[in-house]
Amino acid sequence: MNRPEDSSKEWKLIEKLVMDLQKEQRRTRRWGIFFRSLMFIYLFALLWFIRLPVDDAMEMADGEPFAAIVEINGAIAADQDANADTIITGIRNAFDNEAAAGLILRINSPGGSPVQAGYVYDEIKRLKSLRPEFPVYAVIVDLGASGAYYIAAAADEIYADKASLVGSIGVVGSGFGFTGIMDKVGVERRTYTAGDHKGFLDPFQPEREDEREFWQGVLKVTHKQFIDQVKQGRGDRLSDDPDLFTGLIWSGEQALELGLIDGLASSSQVAREQLNTEELVNFTLRPDPIQELVGKLGASLGKGIATTVMGQGIQLR
Repeated sequence: MNRPEDSSKEWKLIEKLVMDLQKEQRRTRRWGIFFRSLMFIYLFALLWFIRLPVDDAMEMADGEPFAAIVEINGAIAADQDANADTIITGIRNAFDNEAAAGLILRINSPGGSPVQAGYVYDEIKRLKSLRPEFPVYAVIVDLGASGAYYIAAAADEIYADKASLVGSIGVVGSGFGFTGIMDKVGVERRTYTAGDHKGFLDPFQPEREDEREFWQGVLKVTHKQFIDQVKQGRGDRLSDDPDLFTGLIWSGEQALELGLIDGLASSSQVAREQLNTEELVNFTLRPDPIQELVGKLGASLGKGIATTVMGQGIQLR
């Protein structure tokens, strides 16, 4: 039988445990509120500093004339920041702004999808037909190659730095062949298709000469389309150098001699000398910062590996 003093000690111990637990819960709640508040402050600051350039454009709309800037950075592809929808949206906003004195495409890209580049090229031409007095200039920073130069060719004039890399007017379709490795490892590939050539890009099957010739024909047709658009955009400014459309790339100084560009200048110089303004307003459409952060944190490594191993799509290079 428990003595009264023992019972009292037990209740005091229980009371102390309950009190300690309540204190710990209160402490946990306070820290939770602190960290949540800190996260909200961080996200608010992120949203404040990474604002859409269109907001800047709206602020400038009632002021002095300015040069509208649309940036084309990195690989041009549907799943990249430099995709046709994003680039075209920025370009349309610039054309629609009556305060803009002209558009400067600021390019730093190795190229990419001929389809995405073609969409942008065609849209620039369409918008120019609707507002012909609105000048469009392309300024190549470090690199304006392949599909990036394809887009630049739609501009009225192209500028670059003397050390910029310009050109690479060619097409590539690349992949891998793993048949030798499979033979050594002793792995058998089993593919079932309906259609004699349905699996002709499969890197685990031996390459057939007739399929290689067919694929080369596809690349030649795409290359010709690329050349035709560059000629349409540049006209008689292009030299007759036999290497012009071979996929070679030149410095800005060499590109000027070849007629690939019209001068050596930066975006600021073009704004001052061609558009008579010191003001530059960026119309580049930026992704939502929260979605961009989540996307980067959840980047798919498997997708990249699959694209490297299996992908044999066409790219302008």
